[in-house]
Amino acid sequence: MSALAKASGALKSVDYEVFGRVQVGGLSVLSVVAVLALIVLSHYFPNQYTEQEAKKLGVVGWVKNTSQGTVTGQVQGPEEKVNEMKSWLSKVGSPSSRIDKTNFSNEKEISKLDFSDFNTRY
Repeated sequence: MSALAKASGALKSVDYEVFGRVQVGGLSVLSVVAVLALIVLSHYFPNQYTEQEAKKLGVVGWVKNTSQGTVTGQVQGPEEKVNEMKSWLSKVGSPSSRIDKTNFSNEKEISKLDFSDFNTRY
């Protein structure tokens, strides 16, 4: 059992999907090169905020952009910390995001963590 699991008691796992403007922000009229650069950065950068928040809270799992324009992933850790991450995913998100709704599924107690860190999947 990891140190995180020993120190916290009950562990929890939950899958999530965030809907809204969560991948690409609004763009003004820019050159083609600037637009392409912004699209590439906007596609990956918002997940950096999710990673940072997860690591700050001490939870593990992953985050990924979907082809439908949502962000999906899984969070595991102490129940209290997972609940804090759920709140962040539902109400805060990255600075340029607009969260319309967040769906949580497969929420369950687990005996051990399936991940050792939180990362972005591509």
